[in-house]
Amino acid sequence: MLHRTPAFDPSIVVDRLPPLKRSRRIAVVTETYPPEVNGVAMSIARVVEGLQRRSHDLQLVRPRQRHTDPDPAPRGARLHEMLTAGWPIPRYPNLRMGAPSKRALVQLWSLQRPDVVHIATEGPLGWSALQAARHLKLPVSSDFRTNFHAYGQHYRIGWLARPILAYLRKFHNRAQCTMVPTEALRAQLAASGFERVTVVSRGVDTRQFDPRHRSAELRRRWGAGDDDLVLAYVGRLAAEKNLGAVLAAYEALHGTLGDAVKLIFVGDGPMRTELTARCPQAIFAGQRGGEDLAAHYASADLFLFPSLTETFGNVTIEAMASGLPVVAFDCAAAAQCIQSGRNGLLAHDESLPAFVRATLMLAADAERRRAMGTAARDAARQHDWNGVVARFEAVLAQTIDEFSATPELSLRAA
Repeated sequence: MLHRTPAFDPSIVVDRLPPLKRSRRIAVVTETYPPEVNGVAMSIARVVEGLQRRSHDLQLVRPRQRHTDPDPAPRGARLHEMLTAGWPIPRYPNLRMGAPSKRALVQLWSLQRPDVVHIATEGPLGWSALQAARHLKLPVSSDFRTNFHAYGQHYRIGWLARPILAYLRKFHNRAQCTMVPTEALRAQLAASGFERVTVVSRGVDTRQFDPRHRSAELRRRWGAGDDDLVLAYVGRLAAEKNLGAVLAAYEALHGTLGDAVKLIFVGDGPMRTELTARCPQAIFAGQRGGEDLAAHYASADLFLFPSLTETFGNVTIEAMASGLPVVAFDCAAAAQCIQSGRNGLLAHDESLPAFVRATLMLAADAERRRAMGTAARDAARQHDWNGVVARFEAVLAQTIDEFSATPELSLRAA
């Protein structure tokens, strides 16, 4: 019996399977990583975790955080770590910078050659990684995460600003691309001679940072009643954070509200002793993490962030995700995420009086603060880490493709 092949019916739609996404071998070099607590460590860890979930193989190169640390426990089949020697950072005993390690990296990448090297920090380990990658003709991407050249005025070494900027320009211009978190920073660096700079924003975990973590018990421990006003700052306690503006705002409020206003510092750093002496009634909560950190954010009423030296400032969107209106200057994450008057207030002229006025304005209107906190939470939802990692992944893919198509890029010098 003959069987006829059925005629093709054009009305039948056949789904096209998407092409398989290529898995990459990505080396990530950073001089800080959890359990260290800082914005660079936490955000690069999010990127590493996101790339693993997207089926990429990661080499994580970082300093051993203590001489006594054991070899790291496996973090997953797709993540392998190489620990290098490290040096303590003056005034930050819990942080270390990586020692020069070019020879070790050349050996590692000769045996386990990555498709791309991503350098998150510009210290001695980062410089070694840049030199090793160029020696092996590997494509390199980099992050510009810290305005080191802007710190000099706070540590009486302002004369170093130009040499530091020159070093950073030389470093990043030897990479195939440099990622920055905001368009404003991209334009600033481009004007200073930085080349091939592209914007990859930062994200926030809105499941971790959420108003539902507000704790009446924590507020009681602070001595704050239901109707009291709690001002919060989260971050490093250091001169470059401009914390005098936080104290000035608190003192202006304390003069009228007395003990009905509380000030909470979450974090640690070299200024803690000075801040304690200047404001003994403030509460110093130290470093916090996980749900405990989330509770400290959500249990406050107003977030103050006066820094003028940030490349982004992750704490800004963490506070917003926690349902807090933010008072900040018009720069970095605040300039990108805050619509002044809707989900926070921006002090536009970068002066201490402007910052204090903005704080007093919100302190006087609880209903407006609550409305702004709700709007801040809605705005933070737009900064999901999945989208950030997808953009990061796309930039890496473009870097690899352009490098493969143009081998002479490996010889490019600043």
